[in-house]
Amino acid sequence: MNKDLIKNKIEELRKEIEFHNKLYYDESKNIISDYEYDLKMNELISLEKKYPEFSSKTSPSLKVGGKITKEFNSFKHDEQMLSLGNTYSNEDLNDFDKRIKKLLKKESIEYVCELKYDGVALSIKYENNIFKRALTRGDGKYGDDISNNVQTIKTLPLKLKNNQESELEVRGEAFISKSNFELLNKEKKENNEQLFSNPRNTASGSLKLQDSSEVSKRRINCYIYSLKSNSGLFKTHEECLIYLRKIGFNVPNTFKKCNNIEEVKEYVKDWELKRHDLDVETDGIVIKVNNIDDQNRLGNTSKSPRWAIAYKYKAESKVTKINNIIFQVGRTGAVTPVALLDPVLISGSVVKRASLHNHNEIKRLDIRLNDYVNIEKGGEIIPKITSVIKEKRANSYNKFEFTKICPSCGSNLEIENNQAVSYCKNDLRCKPQISGRIEHFISKNAMNIDKLGPETIKGFIDKEIIKTPADLYKIQYNDIINLEFKLDEKDKIRSLKEKSCNNILSSISRSKSKPFSNLLFGLGIRYVGKTTAEKLTSHFKNIDNIINASYEEIVEVDEIGEKIAESLTSFFSIENNITLINNLKAAGLNFQENKIDKKSNKLNDLVFVVSGTFSSFSREELEEKIKLNGGKVSKSLSSKTNFVIFGDNMGPKKRIKAVELNIKMISENDFISMI
Repeated sequence: MNKDLIKNKIEELRKEIEFHNKLYYDESKNIISDYEYDLKMNELISLEKKYPEFSSKTSPSLKVGGKITKEFNSFKHDEQMLSLGNTYSNEDLNDFDKRIKKLLKKESIEYVCELKYDGVALSIKYENNIFKRALTRGDGKYGDDISNNVQTIKTLPLKLKNNQESELEVRGEAFISKSNFELLNKEKKENNEQLFSNPRNTASGSLKLQDSSEVSKRRINCYIYSLKSNSGLFKTHEECLIYLRKIGFNVPNTFKKCNNIEEVKEYVKDWELKRHDLDVETDGIVIKVNNIDDQNRLGNTSKSPRWAIAYKYKAESKVTKINNIIFQVGRTGAVTPVALLDPVLISGSVVKRASLHNHNEIKRLDIRLNDYVNIEKGGEIIPKITSVIKEKRANSYNKFEFTKICPSCGSNLEIENNQAVSYCKNDLRCKPQISGRIEHFISKNAMNIDKLGPETIKGFIDKEIIKTPADLYKIQYNDIINLEFKLDEKDKIRSLKEKSCNNILSSISRSKSKPFSNLLFGLGIRYVGKTTAEKLTSHFKNIDNIINASYEEIVEVDEIGEKIAESLTSFFSIENNITLINNLKAAGLNFQENKIDKKSNKLNDLVFVVSGTFSSFSREELEEKIKLNGGKVSKSLSSKTNFVIFGDNMGPKKRIKAVELNIKMISENDFISMI
């Protein structure tokens, strides 16, 4: 076939597919079937493979994905991605308006109101009209590069039309619509797979998948709400939004310019109920000063822009019935009551259960079986019972009695030190405790055995392959090949094949090189978190020194309090824990602090706190340099702190405390001069 004809055919297919993408995602219209659309896409992909000379970085075929990303590299945002301050009432909005007028010395202020979509914040950069990079919010200053995955979003242009700027950065929200979320879960259900929990978490998890072709199947959409421009072409935020739509971005048509704060309040009121009719989750309204010069004059605090604020609607509340209360056992033996509910739709997801936390919570609410209760989502994420509707309660409802025996192993429960929590002390035979401890041991901040999941761990325990974390290092290939166990509550069976077995064994082997602090954290000693483990290993150098340390010696360690010291001495007084450590030693794990080759003793006996973000180093790199030069790093300020190294966005509370304690504050450059 003539090359010119082929080129024309490829360009024609691209235009057609882009037209149908825009029609479907922007206007919710579908004038061809999915089958016809797929035929066109497959034809385009086939031609592009056969004739690579006609490939294009902006082809809609990229929306299908296919690239594998092993690691997500971090990049610095050109301009920090800040979070918004929250308001919850008209009085708060009035205060915001007064504050803006006072700072700007103006009588009237124009605002732009936009719906606050519940998704994943993105920063997307274009050069010479071509998509360059997409970053997550990250810590606000640095974000992960998820470009391969973001390119699969069908509503996001890879090439801009009629754009007047050589470089352009936009910000937006990636999300999965309610209807598409239902379709995804329908497919999951048909395949007997675990359902997704909610649209926001599904979108977030999807954008960090390694295979972009899988991301393309998740039906992710993206609304753009901000343009970062230094061209001076735009006087107002409203102009920016209109321009963004003109050059091809998916800007929702729900924004509105308001001439004053009263019109803002009307917009807020108007959308309070109407927003639930949309096909996308929202949790409030974003209010922005419209004039860009005014925005620049107002500037930012360390965390938020002064010129914008979010109005958060009250959490949606629904009435449902408690059908049962069950008890779950955690890795520490703590027994938690959980209410099983009549399923109810709240904020876009179906809620079937809610934690009741402990004795005191049940007593405070006076919850009983078959009660009708008000339930909402804390932060629109965690289901929470807020009250009992007592007028619906029948006289026959008896007070609920907290169980006195472990729901898993039948042991008698104990309450420690008049706490509100019951504990099962049968930690060696109680399966949920065994699996919980092992899941903690293999977690990312501990031994990071990433090829093992909770269901596999439970399967190994049920088959008596493992009883303690040390047993992981005894597993042989023949122990687990073709091993069958239940994958979920629906009795779906999983069988381990060759590839899975080899991945598990390799992951276990790699974990042996993890630092001593990871291993100490992985032991699951109560109150010993990641930072505490680092302080203990740095001070005592090896496990034997920690085991043999007295209560008084432990308390002397910087920032280690009485509760931690009591927990450590108690843990190491138990024979089974010493046996576990000896078995882990025999397996070749690292119970010794690696020697740091010091560069100097310039910072000997000096204690530093590092706060904020920095231009030349990450916080971790600065802390490493402190240690390499003989200094100590602390996470919190005290009278023992000698210096605070402060960067951008240093927490205001830390700054105030540093002043109160008369601690010297130094910049990144001051520190470099010191060493």
